[in-house]
Amino acid sequence: MQQLIRATDRAHSGRSLRTAFIPAVVALTAAYVAVGSTIPLFNIYRAQDGFTNADIALTVVAYSGATLGTLLVLGRLSGHLGRRPTSIASLLMLVVGCVLLLNVHQIGILIAARLLMGIGAGLASSSLTSFIVDSAPTRPTWLASVASSQTVMIGLAIGAVTSGALVQFGPWPRDLIFLIVVGLLMLSISLIAVSPETAPRMPGVWQSLRPRISVPARARMLLPIGSAVLLATWAAGAFYQAFVPALVEDQLHTSSPMIVGLVFAAYMGPSALGAPLGGRFMPAAAQRVGMIAFLCGMVGMITAITASTLVLFIAATIVAGAGQGIAISAATRGLLHGSTVSDRAPIFAVVYLVSYAGATIPALIAGELTHTFSLPQIALGYGVLALVATVPTIIASRNPSPKQYAKRP
Repeated sequence: MQQLIRATDRAHSGRSLRTAFIPAVVALTAAYVAVGSTIPLFNIYRAQDGFTNADIALTVVAYSGATLGTLLVLGRLSGHLGRRPTSIASLLMLVVGCVLLLNVHQIGILIAARLLMGIGAGLASSSLTSFIVDSAPTRPTWLASVASSQTVMIGLAIGAVTSGALVQFGPWPRDLIFLIVVGLLMLSISLIAVSPETAPRMPGVWQSLRPRISVPARARMLLPIGSAVLLATWAAGAFYQAFVPALVEDQLHTSSPMIVGLVFAAYMGPSALGAPLGGRFMPAAAQRVGMIAFLCGMVGMITAITASTLVLFIAATIVAGAGQGIAISAATRGLLHGSTVSDRAPIFAVVYLVSYAGATIPALIAGELTHTFSLPQIALGYGVLALVATVPTIIASRNPSPKQYAKRP
């Protein structure tokens, strides 16, 4: 009888925790809707406020650097304070960033807003992704890794497209999107506040703030190739944020904010479609397939810039986006296999630390190079980076060991 009661309690607990899954997915989506909503406005800031390509690249660096620093210092915080309070704190930080974006006329304000959003996104990346994995149903088996890795891409795509449409067709083009996003973030905070906690408080909060990069031993053999995948694909994402708005206007001859949003969404959105496809393969095979598609897409994108062909540019971007979705979700799936609740926040902290390093460092270098090289030449440099990451992925991708692979997070 006692065994039956314990089994019933475990089943009830599992059902209770699963009720946190949808709110966590909604909240992480909202967080990255906020991040993506700024991108279609970059050309408006360039035209109306005199911001340069180097200035815009600096805002991307500020965002990515703040995210990276937050992950380094606060990446393990949700494992000690709980997923709910850290998730709510991350969403509040994004609200403050959106409020600052209501009055952008100087580059310092835009940088400060993006920096605050970077802190919020960094905290959300470790806490809400762990919240999702903790509460995800066990079937289908790929759901946890896909939801945790691709919700970010979906949010960015939704934010960019919605922002582009409102900037071009709605009233208050510089403000309306941020008012809507603030409302969405507040709704997300309410949903998280009433969700069950999946990681009870643990001692060691202050020790957790000491920067430390660690992954479980079983995941370390997968980290080098996973890092190559993350570095290259997130670098391309930063390229689309920092330079594609200007490329679309200067090289592809359209100033439509809606087109800018659609182009960015064409990279981020297909990532979510590619991820379930990658779930049909073992992680190593999926990483190879994904990175080959990603490289082909980047080559097509560079060709489209040379030919000044918008349709080819969007088509190549879709291929690159689907490829990165397959590769990123496969890398995440491999790293998560065999993980425990206490492992997940550190794993995600390292995943996003590598990802944002890939976004920050090339963008910082490319921003400085805009004084010397043209944007098509900058795009070629990102294509070379894609090639450098794809070759070792094809050669050296590995699966988790059979024993580890049999375990489920």
